[in-house]
Order: sequence, then C-alpha cells, then structure tokens
Amino acid sequence: MQIQMVTFSAAKDGNAPGEWQDGACGGVAADGSWARFLVLDGATTAYDPVRWVDQLVRSFAPPAGGSGGPGGSRLPRLEPAAMRAWFTEMQDQWAAEVRDFDSIIEERKFAEVGSFATLLGFDIYGLDGPEPYWRGVALGDTVLFHVRKGHLIAAFPPMGPDDFGTLPDGVHTSPASLERMTERLLTGGGTLEAGDFLFAATDAMAQWILRTIERGEAKVWDTLTTLAHPDVFARLIEDQRREQDSASRMKNDDVTLMRLRMLAGQPAYLLACR
Repeated sequence: MQIQMVTFSAAKDGNAPGEWQDGACGGVAADGSWARFLVLDGATTAYDPVRWVDQLVRSFAPPAGGSGGPGGSRLPRLEPAAMRAWFTEMQDQWAAEVRDFDSIIEERKFAEVGSFATLLGFDIYGLDGPEPYWRGVALGDTVLFHVRKGHLIAAFPPMGPDDFGTLPDGVHTSPASLERMTERLLTGGGTLEAGDFLFAATDAMAQWILRTIERGEAKVWDTLTTLAHPDVFARLIEDQRREQDSASRMKNDDVTLMRLRMLAGQPAYLLACR
C-alpha cells in the first residue's frame, strides 16, 4: 500500500508565516514496509518553542525514503519505556546546548519556564503486506482522525470539542515533568484499508473539526479530503476564524493539518505546492 501525504499550515492571524510554531514531518522507510509521522504544537508562552519543536522533529521522524526500521538507531519505539528514554534524551540535549540570551528576562524564562509542545506521533506498519495498521502515541490535544468512506471511525486521543483547554499535556524541557509525561502518555492504533484517510491536526483545527462533525460530518470530510492547494487552506482558516457564530468560530492559533491517504497503488499524479 502507498501513502499520499500533504501538510497544510497557517500562522496565527497577525503573525508572519515564519512565526508558525508548530512542527510536522513524516517519511517512509527505504524498504517501503513502514512509515513514521509527527505533528507538534509549540507553546507560544514558552521559551523559544520553535527551537524545541525543531529538536523534537529532527530526533523523532526519519526523512522521506529513510532507511532502517522503527527500532533503528535513535528512533524511539512508540511504547512507554522507549518514549520515557527519549524524553530524557531530549531534555538532556536541550539543557546541554549553549545559548546567547537576548536579555536577562529571556535567560530567566529559559530557566524558570522552559519550553513545551504537544505531541502526536504515529507509525504505519505492514505497508508491504495485506493488513497495514497504525500505532500512535500522544501527549496533549493534537489529534489523529481516522476516516473511512466519509465517516470518522477513530479519534486519537479521544476528545470532544469541549475538551480543549489552555494547559494540555505535552513534552516539556524540565526534568521535573518526566514522571507526569510518562504517566499521561497515551497509546492507540487501528487497522487501515485502501481509501482511508488519516488527518493529524493541532488543537485549533482539531476542535473545529469536532465541532463541524456535530453539525454535519459529511461536509467536513468533503472539505478536507479535497483540499488541493495551500491558498485554499489559508482561505478556509481565515473564513473560519471570522465565523459570526462564536460557538463554531475557529480559535486564532497556529494551525497544522497533515493529511494521509492510503492508496492500493502508486498515485496517478503528484501535486507539489510551494
């Protein structure tokens, strides 16, 4: 089975595109048997969230066409013990890097607040066999939606539109958070079929999806499965942030949506947008 992947993003309204503080990446192993994907949401109030997100991305997910298996060097397995070891490694690396602070305030923020990001990571196994499946880990409110024939069959982590708050779980730079991160780490998975979609969305987008499902599931999946250009995505986000109904209005935050489509064979075409 093949994977068709596209990632859409938009910075918070009023910010430049370069101020986007999320992270997303994915890659299929060179032997075509498995793939790994990651979506992160950096905390705006944290110290240098872009740097923290970049560090996590570089360590967690292989580049497209990367070699090795999910147990390969430096790639954590998606199970609690291996993830705990990875959290520790990331915290140690963060603390060891030399920094030039712009001010005493920034130095205090680094020491007292640290950095933070919600995490959704998932592997897809069995791409070279008859029964592919996904397995994932999550900390926080970045959500994976598994959609089949226009219907949601799983959301991971399981959340409702009112479950999003200002203090989600996530990966923190402070060693004092290690036990909580390990305890709150969620695991999940499901089987895949040709034609299935997987959508990985950071909190503002995930909450909007769940609210829209309540009003009409078919509409949201029709919209998201047919998105074909970043400009169309940008207009969608802009429109939903300005929605007159406050109950359905999208939160003004950095937005990321990764879309994976499972294909029985190679896609007929490749669309590349910059």
